[in-house]
Amino acid sequence: MKPNRVMAARARGHPAYWAFVVHRVSGLALALFLPLHFWALSQALDPAAFEAFLAWTRHPAVRVTETALVVALAAHLAGGVRLLLVEFVGWRGEAHKSMLAVGGAFALAVGLLLAFTP
Repeated sequence: MKPNRVMAARARGHPAYWAFVVHRVSGLALALFLPLHFWALSQALDPAAFEAFLAWTRHPAVRVTETALVVALAAHLAGGVRLLLVEFVGWRGEAHKSMLAVGGAFALAVGLLLAFTP
């Protein structure tokens, strides 16, 4: 096995690698969601269409997707703050691992808060 493959395999096991993946995937999900969000906002111009849209959003599958989207938003926010702290404050080592845990807990807490809010 070549040394760069060994390093790549080792890097994939590090929590920072998975934070990188979550940050990129959540950013992509949010970018794909934006056109749908703007379309939903345009429905507010027609009261009948808006009521139909609101009725659709009450379905359980939509609520689960909405919760996942809010978790993705919180994960993207936490990942962005982590990157800013690493770049500008220079946090490394154990503090970096703690930031990963706090960011994950923040994303999960926001998602659970939304999931159990009526």
